[in-house]
Amino acid sequence: MDQALLLSMMVFLVTVLLLAGSFVVLQSRKTAKDWGKRIRGKTATAEVAQSPKGLSVFSGFILSLVERLGQVSKPKDQAEQSQLRKTLITAGYRGVRAPFLYLGSKLFLGIVCAFLFFIFGAHVVDSSSQHYPVGIVASGLGGFYLPVRWLDFMVKRRKKKLVNGFPDALDLMVVCVEAGLGLDQAIARVGEEIKHGHRELGEEFELVSLELRAGFTREQALRNLGDRTDLEEIRGLIALLIQTDRFGTSIGQALRVHSESMRMNRRLRAEELAAKLPVKLMLPLIAFIFPALLVVIIGPGVIRLMRNFLPAMGG
Repeated sequence: MDQALLLSMMVFLVTVLLLAGSFVVLQSRKTAKDWGKRIRGKTATAEVAQSPKGLSVFSGFILSLVERLGQVSKPKDQAEQSQLRKTLITAGYRGVRAPFLYLGSKLFLGIVCAFLFFIFGAHVVDSSSQHYPVGIVASGLGGFYLPVRWLDFMVKRRKKKLVNGFPDALDLMVVCVEAGLGLDQAIARVGEEIKHGHRELGEEFELVSLELRAGFTREQALRNLGDRTDLEEIRGLIALLIQTDRFGTSIGQALRVHSESMRMNRRLRAEELAAKLPVKLMLPLIAFIFPALLVVIIGPGVIRLMRNFLPAMGG
């Protein structure tokens, strides 16, 4: 048997045994912790309610392992922790475990990708060459930065959904305000209605309504909305609402003007994307469609010329 293959199998078996042992240890600690809570008269109902449903034992073990890795690798600086939590909230991940799962997934995927290349990379790159350790390091770095790219993608995707649904929410708010509802009641009503078409925006308005019920001032709740979404369009609306609240001007008229402005901006963005489409289509047209058309149009003539002139020239 090949020595590289035998070494890979041994490393794989040792890793599986270590993971199984870690799982047994974690399960025993969890059982002891649950029994300790029962002895003290406490229940774990809240923890069970917060735990993900429908996950298998192996998935739960992976999540607990990733969370422990995240707790080990969490940044010491409080400002960095606050910035990470803010970015995760902007992406839609508000759970308490989200920062630990994010940080742990970076280490976990880095180790897994490096380990997979260590096992299977020998079939692609010679294990004795100098490119083999470089491939291991590159695989680890790729797995480490994969959650970063995923988080950036989720932030951009959620911001796009919020921006697209915001003019409709403003129209509903204008109708509610002009029908006689106060601004707080209008925000709560819009949060209930808009979530059927724009779920993310409805959740944000519901959070604003909950903060207002919890005792936050209107200005603080609106500023929290701007911090969570991190969008200039929403920050402009927040500044507008705060100014109308301070100076006592008409909220309905201000919302109507801002809604028209946002709708115009959305139309301009759509026209910009439509104008970019011909330029983006030029490369695939030249690379894939034009050669096929060239072969279909000129090919028969070239074949006829080769059949008629080449024998004559050779004879």
